[in-house]
Amino acid sequence: MFAKILNFEINNCLYLIILSILSYILGSFNFPIIVSKHFGKKKDIRSLGSNNAGFSNVLRSVGILPAFLVFVGDFLKGVLSVYIGNRFINNENISLETNYSVLLMFGFFCFLGHIYPCFFKFKGGKGILTAWAINLLIDWKIFLVLISIFLIFFAIFRIVSVASVLVAAFYPSVVFIFSNIATSNKILWGPTVISFIISTITIFKHKSNLYRLSIGKENRVK
Repeated sequence: MFAKILNFEINNCLYLIILSILSYILGSFNFPIIVSKHFGKKKDIRSLGSNNAGFSNVLRSVGILPAFLVFVGDFLKGVLSVYIGNRFINNENISLETNYSVLLMFGFFCFLGHIYPCFFKFKGGKGILTAWAINLLIDWKIFLVLISIFLIFFAIFRIVSVASVLVAAFYPSVVFIFSNIATSNKILWGPTVISFIISTITIFKHKSNLYRLSIGKENRVK
């Protein structure tokens, strides 16, 4: 199934599955939960502030140093997942046309691990920081477009969750455009399919924010 979506032939599918699981396990090291239990008087970040296991909640509820450690940890998870993808590409001699699909797929499993970590009863964060890191490392042009969209909507609404959801909505379209710029003979659907799944999960994880927004109780940044 993966081979069909990613548009290439794989001789060792077991290798692909093992590395995908490794990326998921890597993502399951949820640093907001780990750091908050160390710095926050052994309290779980999921019981503090907005109850979200994410960077911004750690910053508000635990402090600057813990938030910095979370930032570094979640960013490095994205780095390592892309590194795993690069090693797979080099070992399997993957064509340039499908590089982005492979890298994004391993990044997706890392993102999935952060949101549904196997080490913490499958209750994690929203994966925003890890997703930013993955996209920055895979294609900085896509990252710049996405961060520009985020800043524009944040400047308009002054609500982080609104900007995040709108970026997620635009994400598949941006990936589709940039992943197909270099190809003239066929359309690559792999990156778009994966980015659509990431987008859908991201919006779903913001359902509580959207509810608070609907009743006028979502916090604005002053």
